[in-house]
Amino acid sequence: MLEGSILQRLHKAHQNSKRPIRYGVYYKNTLVALCHALEDHILEDDSKPLVITAFQQGKWYIQEAERYKEIARDSQQIAIMAAPDSGWLEHPTSKLPNVDLVAIDPKDPVAEEWHLIILSPTYTAMVICQELSETDYGSSGLPESDLERKFYGLWTFEPDLVEETALIAIDRIESYNPELAQKLRESQQTIKPAVATSEELATVVSKVVDYLQRGQINISVPAGNRHRILDRNLFSNEIQAFLRMAQLLDAADVVNPMAAREVVALLETMGQLLDLPAWQMKRLRLAGFLHRIHPLQTAESVLAPGTSTRYQEDAPSCALTCPLVPGTQVLRTMPRLRAVAQIITHQSEWWDGSGKPAGLGGDEIPLESRILALVADFQFRVNQKFSSGLTKEETLTQALEECTQQQSTRFDPKLIETLSLLVMGLHQGLELSVITPKLSAGMWLIDSKQGEMSEPNEVITYLK
Repeated sequence: MLEGSILQRLHKAHQNSKRPIRYGVYYKNTLVALCHALEDHILEDDSKPLVITAFQQGKWYIQEAERYKEIARDSQQIAIMAAPDSGWLEHPTSKLPNVDLVAIDPKDPVAEEWHLIILSPTYTAMVICQELSETDYGSSGLPESDLERKFYGLWTFEPDLVEETALIAIDRIESYNPELAQKLRESQQTIKPAVATSEELATVVSKVVDYLQRGQINISVPAGNRHRILDRNLFSNEIQAFLRMAQLLDAADVVNPMAAREVVALLETMGQLLDLPAWQMKRLRLAGFLHRIHPLQTAESVLAPGTSTRYQEDAPSCALTCPLVPGTQVLRTMPRLRAVAQIITHQSEWWDGSGKPAGLGGDEIPLESRILALVADFQFRVNQKFSSGLTKEETLTQALEECTQQQSTRFDPKLIETLSLLVMGLHQGLELSVITPKLSAGMWLIDSKQGEMSEPNEVITYLK
């Protein structure tokens, strides 16, 4: 990272924190897609955000100037940092009362950065990256295509992180324009950002994925291998969008903030006991991380009760290949995630056929959906009992007994047996690894080897 850059200052502030920042490498077309999606949400949201952005070079501002004229109408204040290498000061957008341009010294490390920071009362979002140097590219050399330019950094919806970065950016602006910096601080102090609702996040995530997919369509790099690399980078960020959404929803749950990660830890062990193949474990793991996303949980199935079709390669492990429905429309456009969406959609089916959304029963329900439903319920019950004063063994036993009472009605009796073995192992000191997804490298969930899929956050003898 460039010394003195905004990204480097943010990194330094979190270097020894309990929640370190994880970074990724992004191609230019990925960043364009991300920024356009987040900017579009400003146009449809009534919250009047504070927007701080850095374009590297003034010529990029010229390309976006008309767009920012519209964004300014729906923003409280916009500050744009860019090198003074073109005529953007003469553009009408720069004359708007709530738009301020900051001419960055070409030697300033911010001149090598690409930022979009959005701070509003209803949601926050941020893209913060800096371009790789010629040395960083290594033996491959500088990219031949503009689309293949690479940037190192992150993007997130986390309010605390976005607000912290906004203040760092304002500090840098102060060295150029103290009066503007004071105005931005006053604007920032009027905004009390909160974690966005699931509906708000779903809207933003839908836009991000839509723009990323448009980016895939519009890639015009001639070499086939380079096209595949760019495609993977875009798809990785589509997965990241959902993972970040799920992560924020977990963080907002003060009662059960570790739910997704603990469910995935339990799913890992259940899968091993059931001897599931690696490909099945991959999508079960991703379904575990995403199972609490509200739009997916409330999806209605288009299947009539008991309806099924012939098994297909990308479908869950049963005869079910139902098309996705309004609640899962975003995943529907992502063929590689179709099976995962089906797993999540049908986790609320009951073994006796009385569940939703399709009224499936018995082995008609995807195996992964049955496993996910049982594990998520067990984790919820264990978490509820933590404050009751029970011992670890008593907590596990009672949670298992409550799940067992629903075998053959809600849960698959064979899976209850497997869960009993898992609980027996926990009684005897079995350790589970609570997994933190590598949000900076979303492809690990789909294409990487099993051993590279996750990184343990902590080893536990229980669930906490």
